[in-house]
Amino acid sequence: MTRKKHRNRKSQKRRPSGSGIIRRALVGTLLFAFGLTLGVLGPWVWWLDREAGLRFADRQFSQATRVYARPLELYDGLAVRLDDLFIELEAAGLREGNPVEVGRYARNGSRLDVHLPGFAFPDGRQDARRVQLAVESGRLRLDGAPDSALLRLPPAEIGSLMPLDDRDRTLVALADFPPLLVTGVQAVEDRQFRHHHGLDPRGMLRAAWINLRHGRVTQGGSTITQQLVKNLFLTPERSFLRKFNEAVMALSLERRFSKAEILEAYLNEVYLGQDGAHAIHGFGRASEYYFGLPVQALDAGQVALLVGMARGASWYHPVRNPERARVRRNQVLGMFLETGLIDQADHDRLVESALGVSPASVRGSTRHASFLDLVRRQLRADYRDRDLRGTGLRVFTTLSPSAQHRAEQALSNALARVENEPGELQGAIVLAEPATGDLRALVGDRHPRRAGFNRALDARRSVGSVIKPFLYLIALADPDNHTLVTPLLDEPLSVPIPGGEPWQPRNHDGNSHGSVPLMEALTMSHNQATVRLGLEIGVAPLLRLLEQLGVVPGTDPHPSVFLGSLSLSPLQITQLYQPLAAEGYSTPLKGISEVVDAEGQSIGRYPMRLRPIREREALALLDFALRRVVTHGTGRSLANLLPEDPGIRGKTGTTNDRRDAWFVGYTRDWLGVVWVGRDDHAPAGIGGASAALPVWAELFAGLPARSGQAGWPEGIEWYWIDWPEPLLASESCDGAQAVPFAAGSQPEALSPCMNADTGRRPFWRR
Repeated sequence: MTRKKHRNRKSQKRRPSGSGIIRRALVGTLLFAFGLTLGVLGPWVWWLDREAGLRFADRQFSQATRVYARPLELYDGLAVRLDDLFIELEAAGLREGNPVEVGRYARNGSRLDVHLPGFAFPDGRQDARRVQLAVESGRLRLDGAPDSALLRLPPAEIGSLMPLDDRDRTLVALADFPPLLVTGVQAVEDRQFRHHHGLDPRGMLRAAWINLRHGRVTQGGSTITQQLVKNLFLTPERSFLRKFNEAVMALSLERRFSKAEILEAYLNEVYLGQDGAHAIHGFGRASEYYFGLPVQALDAGQVALLVGMARGASWYHPVRNPERARVRRNQVLGMFLETGLIDQADHDRLVESALGVSPASVRGSTRHASFLDLVRRQLRADYRDRDLRGTGLRVFTTLSPSAQHRAEQALSNALARVENEPGELQGAIVLAEPATGDLRALVGDRHPRRAGFNRALDARRSVGSVIKPFLYLIALADPDNHTLVTPLLDEPLSVPIPGGEPWQPRNHDGNSHGSVPLMEALTMSHNQATVRLGLEIGVAPLLRLLEQLGVVPGTDPHPSVFLGSLSLSPLQITQLYQPLAAEGYSTPLKGISEVVDAEGQSIGRYPMRLRPIREREALALLDFALRRVVTHGTGRSLANLLPEDPGIRGKTGTTNDRRDAWFVGYTRDWLGVVWVGRDDHAPAGIGGASAALPVWAELFAGLPARSGQAGWPEGIEWYWIDWPEPLLASESCDGAQAVPFAAGSQPEALSPCMNADTGRRPFWRR
């Protein structure tokens, strides 16, 4: 009996109750699920954690290659017009306003109070600083700038070469963002940023409650770290898996990196709109794009607008949806007020202010298309394309924004005045500093924002008489046979052409002028006299000289080359005239001064490479003759178009059937080349003096220039000449003119006025 009871108890132990079975099944299921979760999610979480750390540490933000104009150096005595100074300030991104703020200036007559933004120049950083300027009698004066010799305007950004991923950004260090932007982003996007570890449960609950109350999503619960993770590593897809990955990776970043590193990455990565096909990332680039200002120069209203756009850059786009953007900005300003970032007075003032975004805030690349075309060609000649895109290079060019502005205006305005039918003429301008070879302006279309055929670089047109000075230079380099008073016969001639009809050049006025002095033949651009001189010298020496000056003209042996039948571009003509304008020192023209990498290290400099030309005396004589072109010759109408003449030298050029018009002129500071014609090469009824010279005059009327002339070489001597006869005269002889000669090459025959006088009167000489 006892044994039976014992078996019954044992049997009862072996039979679990129904609830025990369920409990055991539940526990088993949970353990299985836990194990399965641990087995599956564990490696996934580990991988996410590892990937987040590695990819954030190795991240390399692609940056466009930025192209800058030359920085304007500010110093006492700088020759500058007040309106040009405003052009330079605006191009550099400064705006009129309260100079207490960085990037603003105030004007009082000719005095300016300017707060310059900081900028990292290739030779060092210039911190933001406030300076007082004044322009008096065309000269700049600095007040209160002890190291004024080093003061520079930040250079204007004139274009960029986009990275291959088409993401446009300007990287800014966290310390360089304005404090209001840094704190404002946290106030709007993540107020617990400093305290959480990547996730903010209270923020998520609060966002859920607010969204529930409004019946729509008005506030997100993602932290700044989560948003950064989504932007850097994930897609915008709304799914549980994506949120899970985002949370894990956010926790990983917070565990591995500092708050400052995370916040800086966010400020440089957040998406803030589109510029055509290019996505704008980061507040640095957004500030430049929407306001034309460096981010340090933003005011509170502009900061609020950009911070608000982080919620939805397309939805709150200030140009396409200005009213929606204004409402969003004011919401953000309310948050700024709520968190004590601005006071009530500022809030009330700012909510009533305009957005301050101009639709004209377009990319610099559309402003100076022709000059940027030149820069890109020079860059691609020296660098691989992949090195130019995405690596954040900074290219400093030689462009002068004020000179470029004047060149664009001159071409557009003057063509409208000289053409017979609106829009029939096109043109190009190249402006350079002759002493350095720096190109200061380049216009390849009368509509400067229109990118396309760049006439300044690619329009190879017959050059006409602007080639003649180089033939005369060869002649004057042989003083035993040619001087400025050597008689040339300007009479009809027939030049035999092998295998063709004889060539019979004619003068533009249809007349022949008999025996004329060499200088007269050049200043009046007589074709028949020039061809006779050319036949004496030969085509080959002329082509050889052009090549020595940096231009490959081709090998056409036809004597019409003496009259400019060869085709060259305006840039090539500028290269040819550069040594004439630079007192005999030749240097290649350049549009780039320096290239700096993303770390600020110089990787390419473009210094001057001066090469003296040996024929110094011949150059001086030619310079004298080119001066006479604008005082007595084909360019004499210039005097009626300029307020003053700082000693201009120049040469007109007109081609057959009046298809092309040229004018080349230079002063001590500037060398300018103008071409005018039709794109279809049809006769245009234009001439160098009637079409190209007015364009040149309008440009140079606005440029600051020094008066005076270059010094004369030691080997030059002056004599009175019984002009136009090659006879020595005295100052008292009627019509006598002082003419320079290479020493010993002056005429020996005396004028009759000398014999009639004393016969022993000494020559005027210096």
